[in-house]
Amino acid sequence: AILSHMKIECKCHGVSGSCEVRTCWKVMSPFRKVGGILRDKFEGATEVHPKRVGSRKLLVPKSSHFKPYGTHDLVYLAASPDFCNWDPHGGIFGTTGRHCNRTSAALDGCELLCCGRGFRTAQAEVVERCSCKFRWCCAVKCRQCRNLVEVHRCR
Repeated sequence: AILSHMKIECKCHGVSGSCEVRTCWKVMSPFRKVGGILRDKFEGATEVHPKRVGSRKLLVPKSSHFKPYGTHDLVYLAASPDFCNWDPHGGIFGTTGRHCNRTSAALDGCELLCCGRGFRTAQAEVVERCSCKFRWCCAVKCRQCRNLVEVHRCR
């Protein structure tokens, strides 16, 4: 993903940018673009298993419903572990007890993060700095405010 999307940038050197000498180098695409390419490849990856055909070993799609893969596609031999549940042998802590956002549809949302198990809501007291004022010179004085907030945790 990085090598196939590199660009060449050049700079001219000389009197008033006359380009008597030109220096060129390769630069990587923006990180967000490379990440997007890798995410798209990951989402379209095909699960395969080794199969012997004559004297050659081939990787064939595990199911006939999977698309055939090309030379630039990602393939995998084993499915990813289930990160929802605790697995001490795999070093997976699960999501039970994790804080989640009840109103978010993103990765931090309770529906996705709690893997459909639901969540518990509780009241918690939060102490924050408030009513801050700048005092001449070089000091900020604040009060401490206590607020009750709802906290959501995965079951």
